[in-house]
Amino acid sequence: MTASVPEASNQGVEPRRAKASFSRSGRLLRHADFERVYKQGKRHFSSSMTFFFLDRHAAGANQVPATLGMRVGFTVGRALGGAVQRNRMKRRLREAVRLTRPVPGPIADVVINPKKTLLAASFKAVLNEVSQAFVVIEKKTAVSAKNQAPPAV
Repeated sequence: MTASVPEASNQGVEPRRAKASFSRSGRLLRHADFERVYKQGKRHFSSSMTFFFLDRHAAGANQVPATLGMRVGFTVGRALGGAVQRNRMKRRLREAVRLTRPVPGPIADVVINPKKTLLAASFKAVLNEVSQAFVVIEKKTAVSAKNQAPPAV
C-alpha cells in the first residue's frame, strides 16, 4: 500500500485564474508555421529555454488573421529525455504561457524550446522567465512594426 500526499504534486503551483486560457486559436500547430518562425524569426535566450519569434506583419503571413494576437508553440526534442520528462516540460510551459501571455499581445508567432535545466527549475522561475521573454518579444516586435510602417505624408 502506497501513501500519497496530495499537496506534494502541486507544490509551487499557483491556483488557476478564471480568465486565463490557452485556446486552440492561440496555439501554433502547423509544421509550416514552426518552420517559418525558425527560418525567418529572431531568437531570445534565457537560462532554461530559447524563444523563437516572428512578427506576422513583417513576415507577410496573410493566411493567419491578425486579430489572433500572439500564437505560441512548443518543441521538445528526444534528446531532452523520455516521453514522461518531455510531456512534463510541455505541461509546465503550457501553464506558464497560459498564466503570463499578454492579451491581446503582439501579432507574433512564438516557439519555445526548453533546455534540460527546465526540469529542475521551480515553477516560479519558469513563470518569471516566460513573462520576461514575452516583455522582450513585445518590445522587439513593436520596434520592428514601427520600422515597417509606411512614412507619414
